[in-house]
Amino acid sequence: MLDNIILGFETALTLHNLMYSFIGVFVGNLIGVLPGIGALAAISMLLPITYGIDPAGALMMLAGLYYGTTYGGATTTILLNLPGTPSHAVVCLDGHPMARQGRAGSALLIAMLSSFMGATIGIILMMAFGPLLVEVAFQFGPAEYFSLMFLGLLAASTLTTGSPIKGVAMVIIGLIFGVVGTDINTGISRFTFNIPELQDGLALVAVAMGLFGIADVISNANRLGEGHVVSSKKIGWRSLRFDKGEFKSSLSSIFRGAGVGSFFGILPGTGGTIASFMSYAMEKKINKNSKNFG
Repeated sequence: MLDNIILGFETALTLHNLMYSFIGVFVGNLIGVLPGIGALAAISMLLPITYGIDPAGALMMLAGLYYGTTYGGATTTILLNLPGTPSHAVVCLDGHPMARQGRAGSALLIAMLSSFMGATIGIILMMAFGPLLVEVAFQFGPAEYFSLMFLGLLAASTLTTGSPIKGVAMVIIGLIFGVVGTDINTGISRFTFNIPELQDGLALVAVAMGLFGIADVISNANRLGEGHVVSSKKIGWRSLRFDKGEFKSSLSSIFRGAGVGSFFGILPGTGGTIASFMSYAMEKKINKNSKNFG
């Protein structure tokens, strides 16, 4: 394995492969700030560009595009309270309040560092324990997947700071909205009302933009000049600095989140959305600073 890792670094650290990776990350960030366009859509659109590139450079550009798009969604989530991807819905709970306090730079920086560290830890675990993790994933059946989904729904219901009944009602309404679309087992359209666009279901990003983004624009349409402007107390690079001890206290959360993400990442059909909700719910229970959440 060490020989393969050394060979991989020798291939990846060449100048032209690093250039392809930089192009992928740069374009991914530009696409990621557009709400509703996720990493898979970006890769699908830009895949033909890689046909004339050598395989190593093409894979590095696609990987950079994936990571860049994934992080770019955090920009609109933190600054505009519009989740760029479904997995960024949890970032709205703390990222946008930090931006309204003038600390948008710190929120964007911690999102970038935690994404980098989490991805690095996940790749290391995949290289070291890949065969073992695959064997564990194959042991999961319908009962285990149902338990994980149910646990994720319970975790989502605990994210509310008010009445627990409202949290459970929120999850039930979400399940009702999730019924809309084409049934994966029978192919029958459910609650589409003969509207072809509803056959793919209700996209979480579109629902979030309608509930929060468009609703906020309409509510403030007649109050121009009275809204709250998100500004930074620090200018330039100083806006990216953390407060004293802030990053050190976040390291434990980053490692726990990387562990949760690595576990759910090996299970087919789950992914980052469930992992982010589970990680946030876990942090609310065990983090010493959970009273400052939100």
